[in-house]
Amino acid sequence: MTRVSLRTNFHSSKLIRCLADLAIVDAAEPENAFAEKLGLWIHFTDAITLSAVHSDSITSLPKMQHEVQLPLGAEVGIEFHRIQTSLINSIMKSCSLNLDKTHIELPMDLAAAYAPYRRFYDTHQRDMELRIQPLRVNVREALAKVSPRLKKLADLDAALEGILRDRESKLLSKVPVLLKKRFEQLYKTHQQMLVDTQQADNSASWTQAGTWLARFSNDMQMLLLAEMELRLQPAMGLLEAFNNKDTQ
Repeated sequence: MTRVSLRTNFHSSKLIRCLADLAIVDAAEPENAFAEKLGLWIHFTDAITLSAVHSDSITSLPKMQHEVQLPLGAEVGIEFHRIQTSLINSIMKSCSLNLDKTHIELPMDLAAAYAPYRRFYDTHQRDMELRIQPLRVNVREALAKVSPRLKKLADLDAALEGILRDRESKLLSKVPVLLKKRFEQLYKTHQQMLVDTQQADNSASWTQAGTWLARFSNDMQMLLLAEMELRLQPAMGLLEAFNNKDTQ
């Protein structure tokens, strides 16, 4: 399976672009908006915490010597790709309408009600959180064992996670709320098509390719994959720091 690329700008993440493409939110803001919003997110006392970590990294670190070569990078890299692949497979299979059994099953009661799909999306978000957050900690701990300088990077990442985790969680919890708009748009278009063609509705046909429910399932899959990519970015950045350690 092709691995999802994780190189995404914060101010124009794939998740934001997907939401905009589905006409759920406005297009991404200008390039300088992210730094401004980040500054608004970080409370004054949080800024002191970051400042302390940064200052300590400047004043206490000796001149870098060659880092100790450890197999930790390979180990956490394997763990990263295992979790990434597992999440991709889970999302793609569970959003499929071929009715394959998965540990998170797509609602198939064929009722035009959004609530079951909201719970489905929420479950995937919890699954991502339960797998990705410990991964980030493991990558951070491995990085901290390589050298004093990379340990400071790990400390900074821990401080950022502590500051932004609740805010990130609250923002991402809005995605399934926004997705309801897409669900209603597709169902309304479907109903209008029935009126225009004077056809009777048949819920059993909703799972066929090209139908409104099939399109909605594809949209959910796209958003879940984009959100997974966004959630994996911090761990990916730490892995890149480890892989580039010889150039630092």
